[in-house]
Amino acid sequence: MLNARLYRAALVPFVFALAIAAFSLTGRPLPLGSSLAPDAFQGARALADLRSLAASFPERRPGSVGDEQLAQRIAGTLQGLGGTAGAGFSVRTRHFEAQTIEGQRSLETVIAERPGSTGAAPILILAHRDAAARGSPAELSGTAALLELARVFAARETKRTIILASTSGGSGGAGGAAQLARDPSLLGQHSALDAAIALGNIAGAHLRRPLVVPYSDGFGAAPLALARTVSDAIAHETGANPGAPSALGQLAHLVLPLAAGEQGVLQAAGIPALLVQVSGERTPSPREPLSAERLEGVGRGVLSAVDALDSAPDVASVPQRGVVLHSKTLPGWAVRLLVVTLLLGPLIVLADGLARVRRRHLPVGRWTLWALSCALPFLTCALFAYLLGALGVVGAAPPVAVLPSALPFDAKAATVVVAVILTFLLAWLLWRMLMRRLRWEARPDPDVAGLATLLVLLPVCAVVWVSNPYTALLLLPALHLWLLLASPELRPGRAGSLGLVALALAPLALVAVFYARQLGLGAGDVAWMMVLALAGGHIGFVGALLWSVALGCAAAALMLAARGLDTVPEDRPGGGVEVTIRGPLSYAGPGSLGGTESALRR
Repeated sequence: MLNARLYRAALVPFVFALAIAAFSLTGRPLPLGSSLAPDAFQGARALADLRSLAASFPERRPGSVGDEQLAQRIAGTLQGLGGTAGAGFSVRTRHFEAQTIEGQRSLETVIAERPGSTGAAPILILAHRDAAARGSPAELSGTAALLELARVFAARETKRTIILASTSGGSGGAGGAAQLARDPSLLGQHSALDAAIALGNIAGAHLRRPLVVPYSDGFGAAPLALARTVSDAIAHETGANPGAPSALGQLAHLVLPLAAGEQGVLQAAGIPALLVQVSGERTPSPREPLSAERLEGVGRGVLSAVDALDSAPDVASVPQRGVVLHSKTLPGWAVRLLVVTLLLGPLIVLADGLARVRRRHLPVGRWTLWALSCALPFLTCALFAYLLGALGVVGAAPPVAVLPSALPFDAKAATVVVAVILTFLLAWLLWRMLMRRLRWEARPDPDVAGLATLLVLLPVCAVVWVSNPYTALLLLPALHLWLLLASPELRPGRAGSLGLVALALAPLALVAVFYARQLGLGAGDVAWMMVLALAGGHIGFVGALLWSVALGCAAAALMLAARGLDTVPEDRPGGGVEVTIRGPLSYAGPGSLGGTESALRR
């Protein structure tokens, strides 16, 4: 039914796009350097502060009494460095409401600002002080480093204004950082930031790369020049390789943007931001041992990076949407071009196939609605998760990604996940009842259902391409491989068809495995994170709708592959009857046995 020659011809533009992409590779920007020695950062003093704060404030759940008291302690320390007249910081506090792992809470942000000698865009350094578990000294190391940096900058003249912020909500929800991104008045008279550096766990004994995390909660990442500057400074001061995001890691975060650190919400709001953390993307264990050497080395690296940014031109605020491959960068526009040329093949072949089935008067409209209806169970599951979040059944569900270390997968979480799974299974049972009620065959027609499924998946992929070509790249294998399912004469047997479905879903499984390994998640943790992402609104309704339709197409393809080619629908000519002779059920005129001029031309 589908024309293979048209498909091959439609791949020609991809060859030209591939050549253009090859010539579009550019070198990585060089890291910025500083001539100032970062020895002013004293690791021993920072470690003493860290141990004192951890002992005085072991309970620091966001919005708790301990969290508020620690904020007052930090504000007092910063004010003790002197006001702006004495080359110190002007300190102010702001209270606001935000969704945290404790639910809706009143949080406090402490902001200290030291004016620079020029009007250049300021640099923001922030660290969250809260923690989900009691103690958690490693998670407090960013705050200790923040105070030590404040002592350094109070005695050092800078060209740019230095803004330090102690936030709350970083244990889950990033409420403090999100408020900084939403409310420009918190930054004083400054309308834009040159860069933002979030300090996480920088004193943990266990090292997990990359130490500089550039990922965003939206489409893109921190500018490459900023990431290389901070990474190079840390490497120089620690003598260790801080690592860099792998190609798979970059693709995974571009395909499905997810960032649990405070830099994620800042970068998504258009502020060049990154996270410095020796445990990579993972939250450190509450009993993580501390390393004085690592605290001093990473702290001096951050200080050196800030000095380099202070004397350099503004960092470009355009997010990094390309992929770094060794020493070269493939720009985002080249990826967009490659993806759109890969969409041409399925588009042209499906348009030709649609014309063919219409000439045969096959019910393509009905089967298109059937393919769309396969999204209903997935959408019902998503709506149920939204309802659980609105009713507060899942507890606290912040609007950004929350790691299970903050909201663990316990008995209550398992109950919620099981309820969502049961809702999904019930929705499938209701779907089959709906098919019977509409007198539609639940088992797909092998001649037209595959084509109808791709006619639904193609517009979804095109819509996704407009906003994020990397996510569209995730759907491309299905569009190409399932063309074989849509063509009965080319479709392999049942086992081969099921293999095609599995192969098309492999990229999505690979991304899920990457996140699970990177964040240290089990199967239950992954399911719980998905429920929290829906219940908290991290995945919006439009995104849930598009994913439901895409997964519904996968379910339709799976049913088509499982059916095989050994049956013919009963409502089609010859359905249920084996044709053994040429008679009323088939054409017996000239050319029926081949050999005519028109048949030979085929």
